[in-house]
Amino acid sequence: MKRILITGSNGLLGQKLVELMSRSQQYNLLLTSLEERSVFGEGTLPYIQIDTTQKQEIRKVMDEFEPEVIVNAAAITDVDKCEVEKELAWRVNVSSVENLMHSAKLIGAHLIHVSSDYVFDGKNGPYCELDKPNPINYYGKTKLASENVLKTSGIQHTIVRTIVLYGQGREVKNNFILWILKSLGEQKPIRVVDDQISTPTLVEDLAYGILKIVELERTGLYHISGPDMVSRFDMAVTAARIFGLDKKLITPVKSIVLRQIAPRPMKTGFITLKAETDLGITMSSIEHGLTALKHQLQADLNMSSENHS
Repeated sequence: MKRILITGSNGLLGQKLVELMSRSQQYNLLLTSLEERSVFGEGTLPYIQIDTTQKQEIRKVMDEFEPEVIVNAAAITDVDKCEVEKELAWRVNVSSVENLMHSAKLIGAHLIHVSSDYVFDGKNGPYCELDKPNPINYYGKTKLASENVLKTSGIQHTIVRTIVLYGQGREVKNNFILWILKSLGEQKPIRVVDDQISTPTLVEDLAYGILKIVELERTGLYHISGPDMVSRFDMAVTAARIFGLDKKLITPVKSIVLRQIAPRPMKTGFITLKAETDLGITMSSIEHGLTALKHQLQADLNMSSENHS
């Protein structure tokens, strides 16, 4: 059995990795997150509260569990918060990776790390793995720095860059699509940018891609995202249509109008040929991804009403 440690197991991606990997008899999982409790509840899967910015905490857990694979799904992804709280962003997004890398080196573990399209400036997307990064905000700078920590580490590692993750989990913070659905569900008018274009990713697809990296023991750099180049506005309108919500509540605006604190790369998107070929994965279109999400939310609703009846 392969011992796998997952950081950020309470987050959206972390949860999907846990759900996927716990279905297999081949993995012995240890879940870790910053929170005191696991979202999966007591006694289901082993869980340890851990702050990845604390080297000693990581060291202790690694020495006891001795994972063969570490999947780092912990990060601060709030782009504007990173721009304001730079020290915190660096600690969580870069120093944590250094801490994990040092421990991985000592025990000979394979470290899989999740990065972002924000390492690019968005001038000529979509990008492949060979394109040169050039981040234009602090979040992007921390993600590139974390990649460089691994590239120069000499340890066995895989970097997975992804884009605009969407999906549903237990107690997860709002992602773009969940915010759209909540706002429209409450009949609130919203403004959505139509000039930020990328290839959004269904979180289950990313989790499956990472599972394949573990199974096939792949190292290096992979771009994993959905196949459709769409603006945030297109995405919102598609979600409204699929979920039967009022798309008239959505107003397209230019990024400049929103006055977001951090500058955004305008056109990113990924060419995912390498991941598809190497890992044998197929990514969900926006249409398919949002339809899958709709079924999932419906199933969750049915389950909670059964539990309460």
